[in-house]
Amino acid sequence: MNIFFKSFFLASVVAVTSIAQAQKQSIIKPTELWPDENGNHIQAHGGGITKVGKTYYWYGEERAKGLDTNFRFVSCYSSTDLTNWKFRGDVVKMSDPDSLGAKWILERPKVFYNKKTKKYVMYMHIDNRTYKVAQVGIAVSDKPDGDFKFVKRFRPLGHESRDVGQFIDDDGTPYLVFEDRPFGFRIATLSDDYMNVEKEVCLIPAHMEGGAIVHYNGLYYSIGSALTGWRANPNKYATATSLSGPWSEFKDIAPPETNTYGGQSTMLLKVVGTKTTTVIFLADIWKPKTQWDSRYIWMPLEIGDGKLWVPRPKPWSINVKTGEWKAE
Repeated sequence: MNIFFKSFFLASVVAVTSIAQAQKQSIIKPTELWPDENGNHIQAHGGGITKVGKTYYWYGEERAKGLDTNFRFVSCYSSTDLTNWKFRGDVVKMSDPDSLGAKWILERPKVFYNKKTKKYVMYMHIDNRTYKVAQVGIAVSDKPDGDFKFVKRFRPLGHESRDVGQFIDDDGTPYLVFEDRPFGFRIATLSDDYMNVEKEVCLIPAHMEGGAIVHYNGLYYSIGSALTGWRANPNKYATATSLSGPWSEFKDIAPPETNTYGGQSTMLLKVVGTKTTTVIFLADIWKPKTQWDSRYIWMPLEIGDGKLWVPRPKPWSINVKTGEWKAE
């Protein structure tokens, strides 16, 4: 290799390495554009996180520009540090199931991994444009990054279901959280194969959506958003010593005048490390007119002794091994 080509080769390697390093992130920046490893804004709205081994999988609604409007898409991203995300593709590309009609709805996908069957089971809100169908849908895959095959849609335990959330207790028991508009939101167990909603554990008689639950230091914390659609509102929380209740009255998780800093709850993620445990509030900042530009609020919670509070969004970092986080 002559000196010119050797120099050109080395310069190219340095340039490529520099670009890769530039894309590597160490800080989570709530409310800002969140690029994946390719520099594209992450499209995983209304989503959930599933951890398998040391890898986190983030599933959500794909709302990028230029999508075929005849289909609904669910995206998948993977990460080992909750900060840098690799796009694994659209794991669901689904046409209208059973003639729901124009502008049918697929929202809030949540994936459970069944260790017994080794299947990845996705629950999602399936509806028509007027939100009158109010069902859950189930899709299944042998791999975390799909493809997920649609299996069925139904009303869980005969109840209406719109927003769905997932919760896995410390003993590994999976629960579906779903909004039953006339009554409140329900917590229910899944069947052994995760393919059905088996038994109701509790009805929380609060008219809320975006339901999420975490178990922390002997208490269950449940959060939710008021029924204002795309418009942000003051999210609230309640506590109980058992999932079956009784639950406390709901209180604000942030100054009410901030409308939860423009976000709507989608999940509470517990990171158990070697030194401490951090609970992260996951929320969406919806932009209905420019949905591809919808943002995310991820913030570590102030939580404990029956209190839960979302600090004002600011850049931060986390060490998933130790569970420690710090403001940047």
